[in-house]
Amino acid sequence: MTDRTENPFLYIVVCAAGIADDVGTLIMAAQERNWNVGVVATPQALGFIDAEAVEAQTGYPIRSAWRVPGDPRPLPPADAIAVAPATFNTINKWAAGISDTLALGILCEAYGFGTPTAVLPYVNAAMAAHPAYGQSLDRLRAMGVHIGGYEPHQPKAGGGRDKFRWEEALELLAPHVG
Repeated sequence: MTDRTENPFLYIVVCAAGIADDVGTLIMAAQERNWNVGVVATPQALGFIDAEAVEAQTGYPIRSAWRVPGDPRPLPPADAIAVAPATFNTINKWAAGISDTLALGILCEAYGFGTPTAVLPYVNAAMAAHPAYGQSLDRLRAMGVHIGGYEPHQPKAGGGRDKFRWEEALELLAPHVG
């Protein structure tokens, strides 16, 4: 297991959304607030981010797949988790308890560990209109997940990059991490 650090450790779970390439904004904001950061990406998100740049910025490898038994853990345990950007798919699977990727497994376990978790949804209005989405957000709230206030963008419009507040994840977590 990787040694604990003096600073708290934040996992940033990144999903496959068009704005994922800006995750460095959240990494920098967290580091400025004295967090050490590791990134866990959904398998599809790997195609949306610059893995080399993210790993250089965090000093840790990006996790995307389960490790082989006996291999060392590349990241310390999380003191908190930020899911940003969070897609329709990830939100619904997480709320349903589906653990078919490392990212979802970590999120499902976080509830049992009591790890403070914030999610910044990034979905379009057509997907957000689906009843499962609202039900999933309600379930996550009931689980104690802190949900950001991003308003769904218009479909097929390349939407909302300028309105997505990466730092909101840290603001949501601050009262819950000591």
